[in-house]
Amino acid sequence: MNLVQRVQGILLKPKETWPVIDAESTTVASIYKEYLLILAAIPVIASFIGMSLIGVGGFGISIRTPIVAGLVQAVLTYGLSLLMVFVLSLIVDALAPSFGGTKNPLNAFKVVAFSMTASYVVGILSIVPMLGMLGILGALYGFYLLYLGLPVLMKCSEDKAIGYTAVVAVIGFVASIIIGVIAGAVTAPFMLMGAASSISVDSPDGKVAIDTSKLEAMAKKMEEAGKKLEEAQASGDTAAAGAALGAMVSGGGTPIASQELKAFLPENIAGLKRNSLEAESNSAMGFSVSTAKAAYGDDTRSLRLSITDLGGAGGLMSLAAWANVTSDKETDTAIEKIYKDGKRTLREDYQKDGSRGQFSVVLANGVMLEAEGNQVDIALLKQAIVSVNPDKIEALQRPAKQ
Repeated sequence: MNLVQRVQGILLKPKETWPVIDAESTTVASIYKEYLLILAAIPVIASFIGMSLIGVGGFGISIRTPIVAGLVQAVLTYGLSLLMVFVLSLIVDALAPSFGGTKNPLNAFKVVAFSMTASYVVGILSIVPMLGMLGILGALYGFYLLYLGLPVLMKCSEDKAIGYTAVVAVIGFVASIIIGVIAGAVTAPFMLMGAASSISVDSPDGKVAIDTSKLEAMAKKMEEAGKKLEEAQASGDTAAAGAALGAMVSGGGTPIASQELKAFLPENIAGLKRNSLEAESNSAMGFSVSTAKAAYGDDTRSLRLSITDLGGAGGLMSLAAWANVTSDKETDTAIEKIYKDGKRTLREDYQKDGSRGQFSVVLANGVMLEAEGNQVDIALLKQAIVSVNPDKIEALQRPAKQ
């Protein structure tokens, strides 16, 4: 495979190039070696140069990411982005029968790998930090390439390719968030270990592990929404298409009413009196969220407590944020832990001197509880979470879908 010719072909003549790729006798290892290892480095190197060497700013002021931190971030992002291609290929292969296609692990890997070409190439713009946001154009064209490639490599009908592509696109978005979480959390040399169903990153500061099998389960749940998106696209109903797309993210569920969540926020916590209370609900494109917040404090201490429900997207929120990630890091001054307690996921992030801290819990039903404060210790933050009665919130039933 000639790398330059393949890049030109898939970007400029995708309809002619996909059948060529389908007929090629190759392996996952050879695609990594001859194609992905090279192209995936483009956005990573460009971003490192842009943020750590050039910097961003104006009026004579330039802000740069420290060199060491930039290098660590680059290495982590590079490794995890390569791994993401394989994980997404598992999803594509698993979903093939649901969209009238044929399972084929190698072809699934091909279609994901070569669809990423546009994102990799456009990533060169990150060398100028202000242009890095244009990377979205590469992602959008990549989805178009995927849309053209799925019928050829996975043998699905063209009329089902829209829904198929949309589901994979959402999963890709979630995976990219996970990459950001991991790359931002680990700040030391690392080593990737594990198999496709489990990813782990070991460092002297701790271990981060991801259960990627959750991705496939989430994809299955969004399959029905994907079918509705197909129908809306076919009928030309843009409003229905927008709602269907939102349902893919939200799962089409209705969140618990914000006023109901508000009732769980106590008037005081360990002597800290509540001095503000608010509740709000928002909805757009079929995506809904309810939030209740309260602030507490005295002359020296402050604490903020919130309850958030994304309705049917609770599981997706957990996956995208950190509910399927575990880590344990400690320095001389701070501790950060992400761990499981039954079906709940908990995150502690605090300074040992009690100057700042945060404690978050994602309940089994996807509702997120968060307490953060200044001049309060982790024990008080945990007490704040207990004060809202997590067991009762977890047992709440969401309103039936209209």
